[in-house]
Amino acid sequence: MFGFFENEQTKKVKSHIMNLVALAKADGHIDEREMSFIVAVGKKNGMRADEVRSIVGNASAVRLIIPENDSERFDQIFDLVDMMLADGVVDDTEMDFCVDMAEKLGFRKDIVAVLVRKISQGVKDGFPASRSRRIRRRFWRTK
Repeated sequence: MFGFFENEQTKKVKSHIMNLVALAKADGHIDEREMSFIVAVGKKNGMRADEVRSIVGNASAVRLIIPENDSERFDQIFDLVDMMLADGVVDDTEMDFCVDMAEKLGFRKDIVAVLVRKISQGVKDGFPASRSRRIRRRFWRTK
């Protein structure tokens, strides 16, 4: 899945897409709205729709790559929560996956569920990721 000559940014984007795929599959299937969301994230990061669909088709071949900076980590958890809401149904498995991923991305364990709920409410209220970033510093493990 990751070519020998792929740069680190491409690997990060593919890993992020795979995290979205794993979340989409948490409730047993990928809804068309979820697939559209995944493709949109790929396009936003410079990928073609057919490349994204190829990654989705080879989901088990990608390993998690943790972004190196806070902004990218927040963007990933924001996208995961947005994805969780894409099909209009929040399954407990999807919520658990988001919470687990937030911990892996470096958010403090004791407030991860609060972070996911806050982002979820912001997405439902139509707030862009940039507005939600104001609260992110409270949630880092090291800050």
